[in-house]
Amino acid sequence: MKVKIGSYPYRLTCNLHRNHMDKKYGYVNWPEVEAYEDHVIEAIDGGVQTVYDWVNWLWFDRRTQTIKVRIDRWDTWSMDDTLAPIILPMLVQLKTTKHGAPIVDDEDVPKELHMTKKEKAAFDKDGSTTDKFFARWDWILDEMIWAFEQKNRADWMDDYDYNKWDSEGVKAHQERMTNGFCLFGKYFENLWD
Repeated sequence: MKVKIGSYPYRLTCNLHRNHMDKKYGYVNWPEVEAYEDHVIEAIDGGVQTVYDWVNWLWFDRRTQTIKVRIDRWDTWSMDDTLAPIILPMLVQLKTTKHGAPIVDDEDVPKELHMTKKEKAAFDKDGSTTDKFFARWDWILDEMIWAFEQKNRADWMDDYDYNKWDSEGVKAHQERMTNGFCLFGKYFENLWD
């Protein structure tokens, strides 16, 4: 197998006004400004962005992300073992660099992470979240990471004593791995940074 994926296509964006407002007023809740200075910077930003839009249209919008994949015959003999070492570091990096979290179903997390009625009402009303909202996604990511770590260990069954075979322990271990893979499938489209 050989995979080469280029970076996402780049577009020029002028953030002069945004950077100015963030620096002057902070990152949330910019006030309605009447200041001449802020409007001048906004106008300059708009002019620069107009030029950028032309350059984007002429050059950057015509580019696409390059993806080249070559699959060898043996890559599909045990495709789960082939993909696990690729997926694991991606999940670990995603957990480290993520900037948000998707909505996680209560049925997928332990009871202590379930959304309370108050939290659900606030979320439904205006999208308000609590730390628990993000903790749910962290728990899901941890379960996926654990499952792929185990898949990458050919010897995970050695954790269980062969002399006194712990069939219940092995079964619970395998069920947790399977659950991690199911969560990976369920939340596949939420694996974004």
